[in-house]
Amino acid sequence: MRPLEALAPEDGKRIEGLLFDLDDTFLSHGVLRRAAYEALWDLHDAGFKLIVVTGRPALWGEWVVKQWPVDAATTENGAIAIVRDGERVARVDPCDAAERGRRRERLEALAAAVHARTPDVKPTQDRAGRISDFTWDIGEYETVPPERVDLVASILGEHGARSSRSSVHLHATYDADDKASGTVRLLAARFGVEAGAARFRFAFVGDSGNDRACFSAFETTFGVANVRRSIHALAVPPRYVARAEMGEGFAEVARALLRCKMGA
Repeated sequence: MRPLEALAPEDGKRIEGLLFDLDDTFLSHGVLRRAAYEALWDLHDAGFKLIVVTGRPALWGEWVVKQWPVDAATTENGAIAIVRDGERVARVDPCDAAERGRRRERLEALAAAVHARTPDVKPTQDRAGRISDFTWDIGEYETVPPERVDLVASILGEHGARSSRSSVHLHATYDADDKASGTVRLLAARFGVEAGAARFRFAFVGDSGNDRACFSAFETTFGVANVRRSIHALAVPPRYVARAEMGEGFAEVARALLRCKMGA
């Protein structure tokens, strides 16, 4: 990883849009701080496409796209996209209703199996807003030892589910998408940006293990400083890293991109 100051002006200038994680990247311990929100507006005003890429529920994505200066959101680690539809927002689910129902039934059975073996590991408080995954709280309001998280992950694997971990949640899903594939599909379908171009025209900023697909997929990637805690979980680390953590680090990344765009 290189310091953010190493970003070459010509590399920053070709970036048309920023894809960004929420928890512990844009949000600071779950709180939207002034520096991050002002930076988001600065990027918006400068003409950047802005897309939230998060493990949070589709319902969160609807609120965000409705209220924030962003163009869309990829939620539930790539499975469900949220887009503007006139004055409304809409969910885009690649599954038809029947298949989605079958996957939900499997997830509920999976959650029961996890509870039977690890009743101390609690589901997340935001699970009611989810469509494609089931999640457990491993760091948001609960403190779960790593070995217990590993045990739950092994149970998920036994039941044929895919799992991923953020700084706050453990996710289980029967969907195939990750943050990168879901976002690339969204960029193609809604913004006409094919996959090869998206890799170079969009940058990504994140902080944790469930950002690994985006750190691998995009040419220009940034980590906020707390990404160093997750380096062991990243096959490809971010190319650049901010000095500050969380929302303050996001604001640093925004300033760097704006400097490149404005030629400063």
